[in-house]
Amino acid sequence: MNQKISKAIASFSLTEKFLFSIFAILIVGSTLLILWNINNQFMVTVPVRGGTIQEGIIGYPRLINPLLSYTDAGNDMTTLIYSGLMKATPDGNLVPDLASSYNISNDGLTYDFTLKDNLTFQDGTPLTTDDIEFTVQKALDPVLKSPKAANWEGVTIKKINSKEIQFILSKPYSPFLENTTLGILPKHLWKNIDSDLWSLSSYNQEPIGSGPYYIKDVKRDQNGLYEYYHLTPFSHYALGEPYVGNIIIRFYTNEQDLINAYDSGEINTMGGISSTNASILKNKGADIVTTPLPRTFGIFFNQSQSHVLLNKEVRQALNMSINRQDIVNDVLNGYGIVETGALPSSISGSTLDSSTSSGAVSSSETQDQLISDARALLIKNGWAPDTNGIMEKTTKTGKTSSTQILQFSISTSDSPDLKHTAELVQSIWKKVGADVTVKVFELSDLNQSVIRTRNYDSLLFGTVVGRDLDLFGFWHSSQRNDPGLNIAMYANIKADKLLEDARSTSDMSQRLNDYNLFEKEIDNDIPAVFLYSPDYIYVKPKPLEGIVLGNITVPAERFLNVQSWYKETERVWTIFAK
Repeated sequence: MNQKISKAIASFSLTEKFLFSIFAILIVGSTLLILWNINNQFMVTVPVRGGTIQEGIIGYPRLINPLLSYTDAGNDMTTLIYSGLMKATPDGNLVPDLASSYNISNDGLTYDFTLKDNLTFQDGTPLTTDDIEFTVQKALDPVLKSPKAANWEGVTIKKINSKEIQFILSKPYSPFLENTTLGILPKHLWKNIDSDLWSLSSYNQEPIGSGPYYIKDVKRDQNGLYEYYHLTPFSHYALGEPYVGNIIIRFYTNEQDLINAYDSGEINTMGGISSTNASILKNKGADIVTTPLPRTFGIFFNQSQSHVLLNKEVRQALNMSINRQDIVNDVLNGYGIVETGALPSSISGSTLDSSTSSGAVSSSETQDQLISDARALLIKNGWAPDTNGIMEKTTKTGKTSSTQILQFSISTSDSPDLKHTAELVQSIWKKVGADVTVKVFELSDLNQSVIRTRNYDSLLFGTVVGRDLDLFGFWHSSQRNDPGLNIAMYANIKADKLLEDARSTSDMSQRLNDYNLFEKEIDNDIPAVFLYSPDYIYVKPKPLEGIVLGNITVPAERFLNVQSWYKETERVWTIFAK
């Protein structure tokens, strides 16, 4: 057959041979193209393991321990190395991590957990309910003084067997499930260490956990401080071995050193930078992702100390005078969102109708118009400017009269953003007719001498609301004094009842309804002027896919789905893709 074809082709004229060659090439090419398209239709791009991330962090992780960590650097490392019964996801939900399943009793008092099979710590030791019981008991150890202790007070632990454990609450507390994200410590390593020596243990610097990454290597400088940690995937991680093959965590003393390291190529990812540096880096082509933090910054009024703030029209005028978007643009370079209520709008379910809020700002109103409206409200209620433009109000009781002057101070920390915000608000309120003094304190001094003693007329500060949506500590009247966090000294019987109901119901829709009604109480009483929530800013390398910041409550939660991040990919047939 081949000989006959060869003879036939040999008998062709030059023109016939040329045309035959063209047709043959077209047929072969078309066939290959069809096969290539068919192949592509059955192939997908999938992540594969490999690649390296060089992450820069400000500060040093002195205590990489879920019970003791209190710094951002320590929390970052703890999130990567440890895992808990449950884990938060970027979409704001909680999913089983070490647990295979859980059950909550109808009365909301009993939580039953069953562990997954074949769990181990990063040293190969089996992880059982012994370790979970031990971790929770140590959280409650008064000698340890763990920041997590309050989460477990009044909780009874009942270990059923090596895979089943039960937590029994003394009263319903709907946010309790969030507490079970606590990283689990290996009992076999910690059980023989006295509680008063825990903070000195080397396991705080070179820990063993059960999380997505474990420590492969470390490097210290000449002073003994850790320069970097080299982390590698834990193949037996309960939610699956991560894709990124290496994460190098480097530490820096301040933001400028961090930025310099990024510019030099020493690191290729970093988080928590200022909005000013983010704007500069973005203009240089950096890949920046952001998400609003549930940190509502506002000015909280202490009406017990500044009696002029007892006048509702004063609080209302101060509240309505501020164009919050201008402040977000000026102070945060646009890296933030406007807030007009106690519940951060970034949290799903914050449903207060802002159109009815006295703090709502119409997009059609300029800052000057808002100031004019605020002045008009004061004048309508009997206030008038003195020769210096400061509003005052004279009231008569019988034959005596008294004059109130619109004068008070704003206390805040020496954070550049907060200081700038206070100065902007001071300028706005001066135009309204208020004599406002800004008092700036170093953060520890602010906490000890100002906040704890409630020694302020008003306080520019921020509240952090987690996924549990528990506002009790910030607004319930029982929390007005230290160590409570009700810095507005707010007291409202109806609001108290709504807060109590919200934290006791397991029905999320009911909880959100309670908070919606609570927000309306706050909106009516105006105990604070809410301003903004800043963005968390993360600079990521190119390429790095799979990263979802979502609803994070603290910076360390940028690693919530770190096991799904990837830098390397390959094309495989659909039937072979997971």
